[in-house]
Amino acid sequence: MQYISIGAGGFFGAVCRYYLSIVVTSSHDGFPLETLVVNLLGSFALGFFITLTISYWNINPNLRLAIATGFWGSFTTYSTFAVGTVNLLSAGHYVVAVTYILASFIGSFIFTFTGIYWAEWIERKTERMVDVD
Repeated sequence: MQYISIGAGGFFGAVCRYYLSIVVTSSHDGFPLETLVVNLLGSFALGFFITLTISYWNINPNLRLAIATGFWGSFTTYSTFAVGTVNLLSAGHYVVAVTYILASFIGSFIFTFTGIYWAEWIERKTERMVDVD
């Protein structure tokens, strides 16, 4: 059942990534904006989701696998990041490539941290509301 859950989540994550890449397009200098947006959004969402479901929401483990490993795992894409970086370097866009690398790595950590922070904030806020009742 775990493999089916991951596969189903992966299907939907990949489809969502594809549609987002249609909406968000690369700039004229080859900067792969769609991949950056996908990876930053996925970093935030995975940090948020994992934090809430491990410590606060009690959800079915197969559902957690479907969403975390399947959906967000296939939504984000390291390989496309790597290919985009190599393409920029091959085309001589060194400054754009370095900007992309830095934005991807630093941005992913910031977005993951923000997702975790927001999830923990929601947990604290909800606990206070329950304590007041």
